[in-house]
Amino acid sequence: MRRALPPLTMAFVAATFAAGLVLDARGERLGTPLPPLLFAVDPEATIGWAPLAAVLLAGGLALVPRLRVLRPAGFAAALLGLALVLRLAVGAARSGPGAWDAPFDESFEAKNEYLAALAALRDGATWFLDRFAELVPALPPHAAGHPPGLLLTLHWLGIDTPEAAAALLIGAGVLAVPLTYALARRLLDEERARVAGVLAAFAPATTLYGVTSADAAFAALGAGAALLLLARPLAGAAALAVASFFSYALLAIGAWGALVRLRDDGAPAALRLAAACAVALLAFYAALYALTGFELPEVVRTTEDAYRSSVARLRPYDFWVFGSPAAFLAFLGLPIAWYAASALGAGRSAAVALAAVIVVSAVGGFTKAETERIWLMYVPLACVAAAAVLPPRRLPLVLALLAAQTLVVELVFGTVW
Repeated sequence: MRRALPPLTMAFVAATFAAGLVLDARGERLGTPLPPLLFAVDPEATIGWAPLAAVLLAGGLALVPRLRVLRPAGFAAALLGLALVLRLAVGAARSGPGAWDAPFDESFEAKNEYLAALAALRDGATWFLDRFAELVPALPPHAAGHPPGLLLTLHWLGIDTPEAAAALLIGAGVLAVPLTYALARRLLDEERARVAGVLAAFAPATTLYGVTSADAAFAALGAGAALLLLARPLAGAAALAVASFFSYALLAIGAWGALVRLRDDGAPAALRLAAACAVALLAFYAALYALTGFELPEVVRTTEDAYRSSVARLRPYDFWVFGSPAAFLAFLGLPIAWYAASALGAGRSAAVALAAVIVVSAVGGFTKAETERIWLMYVPLACVAAAAVLPPRRLPLVLALLAAQTLVVELVFGTVW
């Protein structure tokens, strides 16, 4: 099974992409320009910045072997710096540094982003939370589809410009890389944990969408919650509750943690972790309701209504139940997907748990399309899974393939974020 799953996974991705192209050519309405991907072919490069991005990616590849001499804290810091440089370089390859805040400023997507929703907080945070369910239908799509955690953070920090919002999200999102390394240290030996961290730094999804998608910041929250769930379960449960206030989808991290516990430590440990998460979530949202009137069940209902009446209504479930995971696996990076599938075939706990949450996410149908960005929270988990079976001697080739995929996608496709 270990040998069969990787080629089967690649075949699944290829077949889904082929089906999307064929159905689109036949005039089927699948809801995106290039199904199963959100974006269309739109080649663009900036003289100076595109070559610089290529040079920095190559430099990053050359730097990785030299990081092995660093102690864990130094390695984590180096990973952080490397990932930040790569994200900024790739983000500027098409149109220069102005692209770093374009999703909030000059792109067609800006009107759908979080800054456009800040006016809803003009009467204060308490009023905003009390009326959030009623406000959801009038909010821009990204704010309407998520809990108010990020909007409140922007409000409390006084962030209301594209430049400041981009800086916040870039800085928060890049933390997912050292957190991936720290998470891997809980499940793997030091050498393989370092492989997981390096994979997270070079993964196309995180490099392409690390500037400036809010989902990159959500991925960091998810990686931090996953780490705490395995290291300090009670603190992890509390962290998961707070993370869910930024993205409902991060609750899947709790399921992943419980499944890892189930396989590694048995049913009693998994049940204790699940119970801790349930209690933390109930306590957090009960306190929030008592203090502000934020009523989670009503908010979830209005959010689902907003989603069902959005562009999602144009995306047929019978295609996207396959298209969503295929898009995620492609942008995860095909080599990472290959080795994560190998880990699944080998029965590795992190891989089995990740496969389970991806299947549930796809079958649930709440996220149809855009998973190359929306499922960024799963990238750290996939890197940990892949690192468990990736032969160290093949790491240079894998990283080179990831870097090449990242640069080609950035320059050939209009990925917005």
